Amino acid sequence: PRGEVIRTETKTASFFSQPLGSQAQPLEMVAIPGGEFTMGSPPTEIGHQPDEAPQRLVKVLPFYMSKFPITQAQWQAIATQPKVELDLDPTPSRFKGANRPVENVNWHEAVEFCKRLTNLVEGKLIYRLPSEAEWEYACRGGTTTPFAFGETITGELANYDSSQTFTEEKPVKSKGETTDVGKFPPNAFGLYDMHGQVWEWCADDWHDNYEGAPTDGSAWLETGKNAQKSTYSVLRGGSWISYPVNCRSACRDFYHGRAYRNYNIGFRVLCVVGR
Repeated sequence: PRGEVIRTETKTASFFSQPLGSQAQPLEMVAIPGGEFTMGSPPTEIGHQPDEAPQRLVKVLPFYMSKFPITQAQWQAIATQPKVELDLDPTPSRFKGANRPVENVNWHEAVEFCKRLTNLVEGKLIYRLPSEAEWEYACRGGTTTPFAFGETITGELANYDSSQTFTEEKPVKSKGETTDVGKFPPNAFGLYDMHGQVWEWCADDWHDNYEGAPTDGSAWLETGKNAQKSTYSVLRGGSWISYPVNCRSACRDFYHGRAYRNYNIGFRVLCVVGR
């Protein structure tokens, strides 16, 4: 709880690279093994909210996830590809930098990015936003603690408002903006920037708690007369401006709806193969 790094481990992750043209780094997609995990947080966890309950066992199939949040260069490479349903601004971000996360993109624009990326590979792979369950499973990397790094977090491990503390760690001056992706340590699955940096869009409709939520890792979407009516979707992971409590693996938010853009909201993509 004092916020000291007590051990580092070296692990090996499998991944493939998706070329995006000459202007951007390839998209590195990390293999995430299937498995079961307990989604949500216990009432005893610092910062626990009612929307993170009831905890439940969720089974997740294997998938690939982008190693980093989508960068501005990667966004620009796809924003210049043929339109599917929406126009995309090639340079929406407030904090400019080719290898910084793209931000100021709403949920609909993130979905359009996934559709264009799928078309680029002629549908051989399906790119989409992760479900909330897939996101939390990937973020935890096999852990049950508030963070993938343990019981607390420090400014050495993630980009968040590190002037605020979670337990007994030492406060440090925060960055106050996004940073290039991959500057902080990865989790056990080989994913970077899952805590802090930018909030990340998920596929699901927003629900106030997990009563009746699916247990197969799929996105929880309203059906029947309520289908397509939800204006809110789930955001995960916290951001560069977030207090540490909002960067926990179980933390979830919905902000102002799917059409909302802000300089602390981005996304990463998931890819399914041979389903």
